[in-house]
Amino acid sequence: MAAEIFYTTPAQEIVSTRVFNTTQQNLFQAWANPKYLKNWWGPKGFTNTFNEFDFREGGKWSFIMHGPDKGNYANECEFIKIIEPSLIAWKRHSKPLFQVVASFEEISHQQTKLVFKMIFDTAEECEKLKPFVVDKNEENFDKLEAVLLSMKV
Repeated sequence: MAAEIFYTTPAQEIVSTRVFNTTQQNLFQAWANPKYLKNWWGPKGFTNTFNEFDFREGGKWSFIMHGPDKGNYANECEFIKIIEPSLIAWKRHSKPLFQVVASFEEISHQQTKLVFKMIFDTAEECEKLKPFVVDKNEENFDKLEAVLLSMKV
């Protein structure tokens, strides 16, 4: 059974947004299809090995992020809510613990706004990661933009 999305206060959230010049469906597919996702997920210099990607509510996403420092970072996640083409949410079961809600809002046929929200159990946990995560999310979105340009519509 999939967990419910954890709703919280702004002090427990890191929110990053960007408007992409692509359709809502295309942006959703860049997140929902592992052949695209593995090529852009993570900050600059990171690559991924996906071990499991069961894209359904209650499904597991298990992967290793390979850092430019030669470090390997295991990630275990569970999809908790999927509404095509407007929302994907998951819960991390590996540290640091948080939930992610990614929403895709159509602005026009060729523009879609991404709202990427990381939700922490406490404001303290959120504040610990905020100095690092905000810039890294932007690097992640830069890589996503490059993949979107290469995707066949």
